[in-house]
Amino acid sequence: MSSAPPSPSETVLRARRSGALAGVCRVPGDKSVSHRALLFGALCDGAVEIHGLGEGGDNRSTARALEALGVGVSLSGTEAEVRGVGFAGLRAAAGPLDCGNSGTTIRMMTGLLAGRPFETTLEGDASLTRRPMGRLAEPLRRMGAVIDGRVDPARPSDVFPPLRVRGGANGLTGLRYDLPVASAQLKSALVLAGLQARGRTELREPAASRDHTERMLRHLGAPIAVDPATRAIVIDPTGWSGRLRAAPITVPGDLSSAMFLIVAALTVEGSDVVVENVGLNPTRTGALDALAAMGAELTIEVTGDAMGEPVGRVRACARRLRGTLIDGTLALRAIDEVPALAVAAALAEGVTTFADLKELRIKESDRIAALARELARAGVAVEERPDGFVVQGLGGHAPRGGRVEPEHDHRIAMAGAVLGLSSPDETLVPAEEIATSFPSFATTLRALGAPLEAV
Repeated sequence: MSSAPPSPSETVLRARRSGALAGVCRVPGDKSVSHRALLFGALCDGAVEIHGLGEGGDNRSTARALEALGVGVSLSGTEAEVRGVGFAGLRAAAGPLDCGNSGTTIRMMTGLLAGRPFETTLEGDASLTRRPMGRLAEPLRRMGAVIDGRVDPARPSDVFPPLRVRGGANGLTGLRYDLPVASAQLKSALVLAGLQARGRTELREPAASRDHTERMLRHLGAPIAVDPATRAIVIDPTGWSGRLRAAPITVPGDLSSAMFLIVAALTVEGSDVVVENVGLNPTRTGALDALAAMGAELTIEVTGDAMGEPVGRVRACARRLRGTLIDGTLALRAIDEVPALAVAAALAEGVTTFADLKELRIKESDRIAALARELARAGVAVEERPDGFVVQGLGGHAPRGGRVEPEHDHRIAMAGAVLGLSSPDETLVPAEEIATSFPSFATTLRALGAPLEAV
């Protein structure tokens, strides 16, 4: 890579009550789309230019892993060039692949490498090492891959990183599989394995997870389709060359990052903020629907398209919010944005119930426990439940300040900072992990008028 990961210049942020926020801003490239742009670019039949790439640490973990597998990757800020080699051009790494804190990296790399005729070790930081991988390993083993990992005596039927992955002696065989949960990461890993398998692979989800993988792979000419009758994802690589078609890729702005700015604008009195060039994929916009149900004043406009991904702008103006229910398919479509929605719920009037979110227990932190703890610290009445939590909004009363304990989770850190903009007390936020997804978080909020200081 031609540029090194940015070193966070601010290790602690101090937030305090803000005056009105105003202005037009942009957010980094979508983290989920950026992972796929890098990885699918490596599978193309030539050089791929990527524009608007996310600069966070997770995306750089994917870039470094690809380099270790023999793929040429040149990074320059938000621009990148990936020199595609196809599946057959991947080479055994000289050592373990460090996936950092990125669950997307380790899961998609596992699916990619499950069909390669060499062994690879995938590892990560302490947080990633605690994340279970059994429901990924099980279908890949059924396809013929060999996957070993760390066994936790408390969960002996599961498997945890570090993972050792290699293709079986007879390669992979396609399968029909019903995913136990709606998970874009699990689905994407199995799609990558299916592209290397003999015969047809059909994948069914209990509900529709985000579909960035399907959109981008179709854009690049992969043999993937969605059955209109069953909604199953169908991969049939029979007669396919094993290389995607090289084409430029444009990454839209990250809605998950934008949500923190949108919630800040909705909850700081007098604010009027526009976020431009943000991805508006309907499988990702559940958080905007949830805010609309809370009475938010939002103007959403689709202005273009990138690889089948709708792109546009969101205007948010301050307005008193009210509690709502976030569950079922709405919760699935907003799962990564729950930390931002939790801040909106804390400052709203009435009760907001978050349910059907067990997946939050195995993110960068146990986000259900972390959000319950941080809201309680700020003086918000919260009830933690196995699959979510219930928030009694402050309804115009100010939250308390204090020190946020994000447990190395970038979204918990950003949620704490945004909540701090409504507190008369000082809020201190360890900010190093924010660079994982939104390195310019503090700079962007300051440009809108927020009193965030490095200390």
